[in-house]
Amino acid sequence: MILKKAHTYFYVVIVAFVYCLIWPFVYFCSREPSRYGSINIFRKIWAFTSSLLSGFVYNIKYEAPIDWSRTYVICPNHTSNLDITSANLLIKKNDYCFMGKEELLDGFVTKLFFKTIDIPVNRESKMSSFRAFKKASERLQEGMSLIIFPEGKIADDYPPILHEFKNGPFRLAIEFKIPIIPVTSLNTWQMLWDTGLQYGSKPGICHIFVHKPIETAHLTLDDADSLRDEVYSLIQQKFEQQ
Repeated sequence: MILKKAHTYFYVVIVAFVYCLIWPFVYFCSREPSRYGSINIFRKIWAFTSSLLSGFVYNIKYEAPIDWSRTYVICPNHTSNLDITSANLLIKKNDYCFMGKEELLDGFVTKLFFKTIDIPVNRESKMSSFRAFKKASERLQEGMSLIIFPEGKIADDYPPILHEFKNGPFRLAIEFKIPIIPVTSLNTWQMLWDTGLQYGSKPGICHIFVHKPIETAHLTLDDADSLRDEVYSLIQQKFEQQ
């Protein structure tokens, strides 16, 4: 346990160190909305480098080839902060953004991203949720893919289980006729659960499974619940195979 705790603090330091190295470039890109897409070039560098230096390697498998020239709503399950890192690496395009909890506006590493390209949301506030999904709608219409964790948070269960999905991402996908990509993060929690501060962390291979896109062009908003349940079932079945 001591070694796992030490590894977690080492990882935190590495994440902060690599972020400081890319910060001038991210700040430059953040000054103009037209440069927002370039922010993700440096975010990918940060995600890959900080993980590699900490001993985290991502084995990302795709169920089918994905046309990354299209816009997607990407829905991974969420058990670890490494799910955020892996999401940056599995998407083979730069015009994408995250939707995440409002507290990320105060994070040392996440603050600049969520003040610019990403979308903060307070799920306890209907007005905040409305503004966030309105901004997400605008980003999708601009051709920017959206990464959103439909569970809304990392739950307190350990070992983790898949929790109920929110409806928001599925209604968005149907409204704008955008395909959904379910993503199953199989074992990131075994390397680093949540932030790692409770149980520590360890180096290892993180297995990520990217399901084939689900088309929504033929669906109506009345189908949002069934689409949500379909994505939930796909991720749950894959997650239980670990």
